[in-house]
Amino acid sequence: MAEIGEDWGKAGDGAGAQLPSLADIQHWTGVIGQAQQMLMEHVAETMAHAPADLALPPLPSPLFADPEKLAEQQSELIKASLGLFGHLLEGEPGAEAAHDRRFKAAQWRETPIFGIIADAYLLLCDAWIKGVDAIEGLDPRQRERLKFGVRAIADALSPSNFPLTNPLVLERIFETRGENLLHGLEHMLADLSKGQLTHTDAAAFEVGRNIAATPGKVIHETPLYQLIHYAPTTDKLLETPLLIFPPWINRFYILDLNPKNSFIRWAVEQGLSVFVVSWKSADESIADVMMDDYVVRGQVDAIDIVRGVLGVERVHTIGYCVAGTALAMTLAYLAAKGEADKVASATFFTAQVDFAEAGDLNLFVDDEQLQLIDTLTAGSGVLDGRYMAATFNLLRGRDLIWNYVVQNYLLGEEYPAFDLLYWNGDTTNLPARWHHAYLQDLYRDNKLVEPDALTIDGVPIDLRRIATPAYVQAGREDHIAPCRSVWKLTEHLSGPVRFVLAGSGHIAGVVNPPAANKYQYWTSDQPLESLESFQSIARETKGSWWPDWRAWLGSFGDAQVSAEGARLPGQGALPAIEDAPGRYVRTR
Repeated sequence: MAEIGEDWGKAGDGAGAQLPSLADIQHWTGVIGQAQQMLMEHVAETMAHAPADLALPPLPSPLFADPEKLAEQQSELIKASLGLFGHLLEGEPGAEAAHDRRFKAAQWRETPIFGIIADAYLLLCDAWIKGVDAIEGLDPRQRERLKFGVRAIADALSPSNFPLTNPLVLERIFETRGENLLHGLEHMLADLSKGQLTHTDAAAFEVGRNIAATPGKVIHETPLYQLIHYAPTTDKLLETPLLIFPPWINRFYILDLNPKNSFIRWAVEQGLSVFVVSWKSADESIADVMMDDYVVRGQVDAIDIVRGVLGVERVHTIGYCVAGTALAMTLAYLAAKGEADKVASATFFTAQVDFAEAGDLNLFVDDEQLQLIDTLTAGSGVLDGRYMAATFNLLRGRDLIWNYVVQNYLLGEEYPAFDLLYWNGDTTNLPARWHHAYLQDLYRDNKLVEPDALTIDGVPIDLRRIATPAYVQAGREDHIAPCRSVWKLTEHLSGPVRFVLAGSGHIAGVVNPPAANKYQYWTSDQPLESLESFQSIARETKGSWWPDWRAWLGSFGDAQVSAEGARLPGQGALPAIEDAPGRYVRTR
């Protein structure tokens, strides 16, 4: 890139320093212009047809009621600008931007103009956010919504997202004579046609072959779910089986990506009889399914099926994300009916029950957004999974949207083969009525933590009745279920609780096999009243928390049985219906 900068700054006084010909300039300009024009036309058309409900709420007037605060903001911006000019004079353009992953590449500093562009952009971003803080008359929710919007716009306007202000893209244009942009256009048009951003090479994976491939059988099926029983790999098995409830907002195999990082395979290797619920992606046949169905005709039904097949009194359970929320409802429902003993223990992966501090997702929940969802699902009663995928991507737009715009569209790179990103794009549809009620009752109104405010199949539920031993796992950097929000679960349960704070976020904090030797986790054997108290004394352990969980599970008794008879998938009272992972995981 330094050579390109020299070419632009000299008049051809040596080998490799010639200016491009007029024909070359016309060629490159045409290619870049064509790409930008298509992108701008698409954005303009999308905005023209966007529902009015997407507009930001009206801001109070006047915006800046405190002239002194505004003057202070302007003064800080001037000082920062002078500092930026000082970096230019000192020959250090881009020094500040180098701390941002978008501008880490050396090309941003080899040609000074790009370093200045990056530094100036970050300076303006900081000023925009501080400007929101200076606005008078906003309630906290309005302020956070406006900050989120400003950050999203700022991420979109990053100089890394545009060909003429990204030195890596310009370098690639010189190398390929613009073919990278044309190849990127192919990617973009393909994504537009399917209505979803592509993150990985979908052709590299096949469910049941090299992803979701742990051996097992589907032994039970309802209109809502399939129950998978996995084949044991040890001669002896823990007598109490494990039943896993993954979130139905996406496919179950987040816990069974490949043999090296599969929690399901690892649990089988630990001598557990493992069962997993594979939820059906919603269609019109289950459009009216509500939380009652996911709890009673989903989780409670699966618990009873596993108990019956193996002839055991109780099961260990795991609930991940929204399925963890539902598991808390299941436990409260069973407790209210005097059937709590059906569950020996409950493990919660990044699950919330108290949504008072549920993070940025709360910003998407108000009457206008609920009305928008109703509009999107009118007629079919089903929410297209791509809507939820876009929402979750927007929460980390810099990493999950714009990073791939640069890689796929501007640099024209081929898609990598990444199983986690394949799963992320393998969306499921949701029952619209359930989704509306979930957002309204839990996120907006926070009714789950109000005793008897919600009912399941006519039974009022109260989380305080849950005495089942619980293992509560949270991710320190979780942007979907913030650790502060997950911690609140410990405040509403009456039984013994072990809280574990894992390094990383909503996915990597959970899917962290011991063999990888990555991240860390924190634990404390003392009962504590707050997350801050926990963090102040918690003991850090390097690596995966999975062995800690397995040791905790063993504390409820280590009685074992032979891996034979009903412990083999399809050899008990319920014959095998089909091989794992089953049909439902493939239903679109």
